[in-house]
Amino acid sequence: MAVYTASNRHRRARVSAGLLMYRITGGEVEVFIAHPGGPWFPNRDYDVWTIPKGELEHGEDLLAAAIREFEEEVGIKPTGPYTELGSIRQKGGKTVHAWAFAGDYDADRPIQSNLVQIEWPPGSGNWADWPEIDRAGFFTLAAARERLKISQHPLLDRLTGSLVGKLASHS
Repeated sequence: MAVYTASNRHRRARVSAGLLMYRITGGEVEVFIAHPGGPWFPNRDYDVWTIPKGELEHGEDLLAAAIREFEEEVGIKPTGPYTELGSIRQKGGKTVHAWAFAGDYDADRPIQSNLVQIEWPPGSGNWADWPEIDRAGFFTLAAARERLKISQHPLLDRLTGSLVGKLASHS
């Protein structure tokens, strides 16, 4: 379990890896994105969602970290093949490496996220366990763009670029 304090939250690793699960329904691409848990954005729905991602463990391969983090954050075991989407740089300076894979998820089954221990409010001495992700689901590309961090929008563009042939076969 990770422990986040006001002081170490800003010193976390500057590199993360994650997965963007997608499905094609009726010729339309839908992507699976996640809303961060914890006390920071409980009532905010726009420009905060993310692909399931996380920090690398010492010496860990980027794709292996992406697969591990996806399963830890949403409780779904991802299966390849994986399509590399490259990396993006988020507003805070963190670099995120991402891959896409085709998959599905039963929306009636709640996600199972790992917990993180957070002091809230910072400096208060009050510690609590929070799910790292509090909700997740499939969204059309348009709906995902409204919710996803703006810095992660290029991942949606790269995904759709990689799916041109697949989309034509689903039409």
